[in-house]
Amino acid sequence: MSQTEIRIAGFGGQGVILSAMVIGKAGCIFQPGYATMTQNFGPEARGSACSAQVILSDQPILYPYVTQPDILMVMSQAAYTRFTPELKPGGLLLVAQALVRISDLRAGIRAYSIPATRLAEELGKRLVLNIVMVGFFAAVTGLLDPESLRNAVADSVPPASMELNLRAFQKGFDYGLARVGPLAEPVEPEQMIAIEGLG
Repeated sequence: MSQTEIRIAGFGGQGVILSAMVIGKAGCIFQPGYATMTQNFGPEARGSACSAQVILSDQPILYPYVTQPDILMVMSQAAYTRFTPELKPGGLLLVAQALVRISDLRAGIRAYSIPATRLAEELGKRLVLNIVMVGFFAAVTGLLDPESLRNAVADSVPPASMELNLRAFQKGFDYGLARVGPLAEPVEPEQMIAIEGLG
């Protein structure tokens, strides 16, 4: 794994921070490794800009802040516009399909989308779209052991909603494996429409 910088961004109320916590816990508590997590909020909580940064490493992390993310997961158009330029050349972009329209994407960026909102609604609760995205992250990147992420989900949500969140994780994971698979070939922007039309 060496060191991987991840930024997750959207708006307040989408569970951006929870997503980052789950990934960080999976990388340093539920499997061997090190992780840091930092977060930023807008002046208001719900509905304003929100982002979280996670660094995963198999060595101690000397600087806890993301400088140029290897992976960017976005759940709002504003987050896409603001943070995509910071993505490392050849980096990986994961987007919530109904909430983000991909445009002006630099050459070489590997971009994948998932209808996270629809999949969450199929489970009866739109608010779990963030955990759907975490499942998608697990399938596409292959960066962390899926079981470590499942354990981190279970450890990070209230007991009353644990089953729902685990089902949300599995929805995203299954979608990612079926449509993309671990570290699939890069997708050019003009191919994104074809991927979005699946499922």
